Amino acid sequence: MSFRMPAEWEPHERTLMAWPTHSTWRPYMDRAREAYAGLANAIADFEPVTMLANPGEADGATRALTQSIEILEVPFESAWQRDSGPIVVVDDAGNRRGIDFRFNAWGDRVLPYDQTAAAAGAALEYLGIERVPTDMVLEGGSITVDGEGTLITTEQCLLNPNRNPHMTREAIEQELGDKLGIRKVVWLPLGIAADFATDGHVDAVCTFVGPGVVLLQGCSDPRDPDFERMAANREALEAATDAAGRPFKIYELPDLPSEPFAGIEIGVAYANIVLANGAVIVGTGGYPSDDAAMTVIGHAFPDHEIVGVEARIISYAGGGPHCTTMQIPTGAAQ
Repeated sequence: MSFRMPAEWEPHERTLMAWPTHSTWRPYMDRAREAYAGLANAIADFEPVTMLANPGEADGATRALTQSIEILEVPFESAWQRDSGPIVVVDDAGNRRGIDFRFNAWGDRVLPYDQTAAAAGAALEYLGIERVPTDMVLEGGSITVDGEGTLITTEQCLLNPNRNPHMTREAIEQELGDKLGIRKVVWLPLGIAADFATDGHVDAVCTFVGPGVVLLQGCSDPRDPDFERMAANREALEAATDAAGRPFKIYELPDLPSEPFAGIEIGVAYANIVLANGAVIVGTGGYPSDDAAMTVIGHAFPDHEIVGVEARIISYAGGGPHCTTMQIPTGAAQ
């Protein structure tokens, strides 16, 4: 049997999220939970949502969330399901496996993380999906796939010595092939300059929207620290082809917005979208560029409903809507 990681636009059984924790969000816990609840409730309009919550915090989550969202009590330190949650792969018969990559909190950046690293296994047990562990460190936000064997990532993240210093580029590609069914890896150079938390996750700059089609973060201001970085990414993508030999069609997103908050610059990454069954959830912040970004994303997804959610406080902790979620694709019994 040959297993593959489905594209995010393929049918989902559900989406996993995790209720914000004090270790990440203090002193903005109330705002973070309000944002997470708004995002989860928006997704729940289109597909089931399972929210992980630390023991003792289920009641608070239940009060904030729509009734259809189920709560799973599991201990964890970090609420970024995209990076610590399982990556579920499927075969042609609809059998599923949960690939449990090692989680080291973005290069041992945030301690402790042992409970977070174990939570993926607990979620797979709850879902009744076989767990397949691997020694490779990988966060889900560092990759985007087309479901047909192509994966896009950044050199800045996957080749960072704080992830897998013992692995060469070729060894990383081999493991992605073995575990996720990847036949072609496209390496972009860099993430956004303001990515202080993840070492250049690709989901802030590029995401697949269809076979051979991507959303790509642009930058039009030569004075912006992202100008040369985004130009280098576009050059790499334009020179590449996917696993089927197709050149990429690119939908370029408007410049990233930015504003000062609590001593740092924050801004919602428009590429950091959540795909639900029939919908695209887009992070917004009341910026002038929000409408332009929603328009571009609407053109890329003409058959989906485009839903905006407030996401500024999520970006304060170094992520976006996509970072808070992990899709669980449907299996044979769905």
